[in-house]
Amino acid sequence: MDAFHFDEIIKVVKVDADGKKYDKVSRIEAESSDGVSSIQLDINSELYPMKRKELYRMVISTTLMEGSAVTSYPPEGKSLLDKFEYIVHGLVYKVSMEGSGADKKVVVYVSFGGLQLMLKSDALKVQKFKLDQKLFLLLRKMVK
Repeated sequence: MDAFHFDEIIKVVKVDADGKKYDKVSRIEAESSDGVSSIQLDINSELYPMKRKELYRMVISTTLMEGSAVTSYPPEGKSLLDKFEYIVHGLVYKVSMEGSGADKKVVVYVSFGGLQLMLKSDALKVQKFKLDQKLFLLLRKMVK
């Protein structure tokens, strides 16, 4: 889907590696199944607990509708709300470069009302992200 900026299966590598700082929030460290992207995500662990070694489908999209922009909430018709378990809305507040040469990565930072996402990947995988862009992050646990 053209509205998808990121659509990958991710594996949780660490949960609260630096210790738990807030009662209802966990910091998840994960990597994409192809090993190209690394993710650091703050999650409301009371609403959606995530565990180490589990697999999730992670989508970052500009819309919740399949094929068109959202004109009402909740959206009418076919919606991504029915296909995912955890959904947050946020804003891209920083896009930067890290490393050099073959190790160069683009780092995208998104704030979801205080919960943060840091997505580090190759430029081709994150080329659609733009500063001040509003996005939805959607997660669904993959069944083994």
